[in-house]
Amino acid sequence: MQPVPHDVLPPDPFADDPDDPAKEIAELDEQSGEPISEEERTELLSDLADLAVYQALLEPRGVRGIVVDCGECDLPHYHDWHLLRASLEQLLADGRMRPHEPAFDPDPADYVTWDYCRGFADGITTTESAY
Repeated sequence: MQPVPHDVLPPDPFADDPDDPAKEIAELDEQSGEPISEEERTELLSDLADLAVYQALLEPRGVRGIVVDCGECDLPHYHDWHLLRASLEQLLADGRMRPHEPAFDPDPADYVTWDYCRGFADGITTTESAY
């Protein structure tokens, strides 16, 4: 395959347009994630360990993942277990999370909050420690 010379390609219809729809995509690629601090790294590793416990306890009970209230759009975001794990691992590795596809038509009854997970795990631990 031979490369096509740039001057042979059709002109970019959005060249020099400040409202270029592809500009945001290019900016995402250009942004370099700030390295995470040791404290943030420790918190992420703790969150990943907690997530594994929560999934092990709740997935067999029909819970598909965690719901998070978004501070930017004020809407709930539904994350399946694997998607949330992948996002946290990417944040740990790259210092940022890339955009991802939201859950398709999620049933809110299938998702719980992080606080619910923590409380459920604490309840299981307390109950098992009592015997």
